[in-house]
Amino acid sequence: MEKARTRLLELLHYMEHQLADKKRTEIVVEMVAQLEEEGKFPQADYAFDNGVLTLELTQLIESKGNHWVSELESSRPILWQDQWRRIAEVATELRPRHPESFRSVSVRCRNGERKEFWAFTKTVRLKRSGRKRSAMVHEQADLTDKPRFLVADAVHWESGRIIETWSFRWAAAVFPECSKPGTGWEAAQVRNEEAVTRPLRFSGLAQSLRQRTPTVASPSEQCAVAQGESTFGQRCRTITREVFLSLLSFAHRLFAGGYSCDQVAEALMPA
Repeated sequence: MEKARTRLLELLHYMEHQLADKKRTEIVVEMVAQLEEEGKFPQADYAFDNGVLTLELTQLIESKGNHWVSELESSRPILWQDQWRRIAEVATELRPRHPESFRSVSVRCRNGERKEFWAFTKTVRLKRSGRKRSAMVHEQADLTDKPRFLVADAVHWESGRIIETWSFRWAAAVFPECSKPGTGWEAAQVRNEEAVTRPLRFSGLAQSLRQRTPTVASPSEQCAVAQGESTFGQRCRTITREVFLSLLSFAHRLFAGGYSCDQVAEALMPA
């Protein structure tokens, strides 16, 4: 009976967490609803990934009188010449036959710099979503690079407005893009809520330390390094040198105190 009771509690605990879990699409909808209820950004447009592009989210944003831009999967079907076709197939067909359709557009990105793109825009129909403004965007003039497919609810927007709005989406992605490879975020394998919170806190701390670390650019390097700008690698190297210097200083104090090599090794790496 005791074993059965313990097992039953485990199953009930699992079911409780399973019922409490929410899909990321549901979480995003709740976040947008909270933002709109607070009313702090009444004129702000939304930009998000195709991973959270749902009909519920877009209808909520549109009902509040705001616009949105999202990336579209290459496999997403659009109504093209009275046929439902994948948008990637349409782009592949369009590039060699009508390259003049991709017009050059200069866009002011979120960092204030202007960048040139080549884009084709057209109002198309998406399944369930209805008429939306789509944009096939290239970063190279010869159109040989992989295109990015964007979609917006504002059918009167041109490609420049769509790309400019989309560029602000990456401002929110800087932290996870740097945290995953730079602070070991992806290496954490956890099984409970507290374990999830712990590496997230340490990742944020590591990211803050890296950003605040002063560096001295090496004139022997090229590009941005030679111009005096601090790179990600330089900051990580500076932190590594500081940690290694602390380790050497600690070992030096032990040797000065008469410790043997075995004792120093035991202090640095306990058995």
